[in-house]
Amino acid sequence: MPEDAGKTATFWEHLDELRSCLIRIIVVTTMAMIVAFCLKEWLFAVILAPAHGDFLSYRLMRADPVDIHLINTGLTEQFMMHMKAAFYVGLLVVMPYVLYVLFGFIAPGLYDRERRYAVRVVSSGYVMFMMGTAVNYLLVFPLTVRFLGTYQVSAEVQNMLTLESYMDTLIMMNLMLGVVFELPVMCWLLAAVGALKAEWMARYRRHAIVAIVVVAAIITPTTDAFTLMVVSLPIWLLYEVSIWIVKKTRNK
Repeated sequence: MPEDAGKTATFWEHLDELRSCLIRIIVVTTMAMIVAFCLKEWLFAVILAPAHGDFLSYRLMRADPVDIHLINTGLTEQFMMHMKAAFYVGLLVVMPYVLYVLFGFIAPGLYDRERRYAVRVVSSGYVMFMMGTAVNYLLVFPLTVRFLGTYQVSAEVQNMLTLESYMDTLIMMNLMLGVVFELPVMCWLLAAVGALKAEWMARYRRHAIVAIVVVAAIITPTTDAFTLMVVSLPIWLLYEVSIWIVKKTRNK
């Protein structure tokens, strides 16, 4: 049972504790955002790297160098993109602290077993989300921006990509890949409560592969089979790892 089972806090005491947690989260997130905002040169050197032909992923794939030139069309667009990038990066950096504070708020109301499960889900969920972000930045997004940034329906139509379009696509795909990489965590959680079996996942592997290819096609709207295979492979590996995790969980 929870340690404080005999001590029932009032509604206002819970509300005051929640307010304290939120204030700490806002203060720390704001500080991280300010630091990221001040590191503008470094921040956008990282963000804009996939737009350059000498990006690491292109060199490893030995792709022909292609530079994507971005433009700005709004008076406040560059400043707003700077703010958005600083907030997103700052939030990613302080997310472990945010999760720690929120867990500290709910932990007194959990049983010991529930606490252990919560710690595993939260910590592994964050790690997998960051892995998804890394895969997107190093692999999926570069292939996408390279294809879409140079795609033309006619030689008469020139591409003029805006910074806002580039940033919104990067952040959206980061979130999508982060969510996709939560698959092993979700499968482990479902297996732990008895709602998922490895035999079911193995039986419907072919269906899962088709679904993976569809998801990969949505994430990277390219026409070549190589790019589709490169994006599908990590997701398929996640599915196979999930089968192994579910099997180990059910055997405990």
